[in-house]
Order: sequence, then C-alpha cells, then structure tokens
Amino acid sequence: MNMNYFMSFMGDNMPFLVVIMAVVMLIMLGIMIKQAWTLSYMKKRYRKMMSGATGDNLERLLMGHIDEVRHVVEENKRLDTENRRIDELLQKAVTRVGIVRFRAFEDMGSDLSYAVALLDAHDNGVVMSSIFGREDSRSYAKPIVGGKSTYPMTNEEEEALREAMNTAK
Repeated sequence: MNMNYFMSFMGDNMPFLVVIMAVVMLIMLGIMIKQAWTLSYMKKRYRKMMSGATGDNLERLLMGHIDEVRHVVEENKRLDTENRRIDELLQKAVTRVGIVRFRAFEDMGSDLSYAVALLDAHDNGVVMSSIFGREDSRSYAKPIVGGKSTYPMTNEEEEALREAMNTAK
C-alpha cells in the first residue's frame, strides 16, 4: 500500500516536483559556475606566484633564499667565534690606566715625577714610576697580580693603582 500511495503522490504532484527539481538544478549550476570562476582565479594567481619576479619559479627562489640564510648563519658563527677570541684577548690587554704626577723633591719646580699603573681586566699588570731630580732620574717597574704587588710601593704608586682599579671594567 505504501508504494501505491507514493506513486499516486508522485503522479498528482508531478508539475510541482519538476519545478522544485529545476530550481535545485539552477542553484547547483550557479554554485558550479562560482566554483569554476574561483578555481580559474586561483589558478591564475598560482601561475603568477610560481613564475616569480624575475621569471624564476618559486622553488628556485626559495632555494636561493635558503642558501643565503645558510651562508648568513655560517658567517654569524664565524663572527661569534672571532668576537669570543677578541674578548679573551681583551681580558689580557691593558684596558685600565691610572696616572699620578707629583713633585718628588720640595726644591724642584713642576710635577715632573709620575707613577703609572697599567692593568688588564683581572687587575694584573705593572706600576711604573719615574722620579726626576736635578741631576738624575730613576725609573721603577713593579709587577701587579690581582691588584697587589710583592714589592713595597710608594703612596703615589698606590694611588695610581687605585685609580686604575677604579676605572670601569
């Protein structure tokens, strides 16, 4: 009985069903046309992207950039190694200096005598002093290790050493 009812319904409503099917087909045709247009637009953009700015394809362009990046990374590593080497060298170089000029003898004019402290970043180096007199001058050099000397130092040499040690590291 169900089949007879269905066949009867279809026969009675055939024009209405044909119109509904035609509307559905027109909607589907519109969707297909829009999809075809969108696909065409995307293909056009894809071809343009793949052709590249200078006619190279995108793959060659990307590979070139990857090679460039690798080169830059290698160069950065080399520069980093060089910077570390220079930093280690600077730790041992004289980077802090203290100078004190003084008059060694009351009867002498001008501050011709001096004490100079030359230190590296670890407070190692030398203190040099020179005392000028009327008839002669004398020079002294005293090694400094860790900010101290094993030799007795004058007040001026100690002042030059303090000045060098207080220089910003």
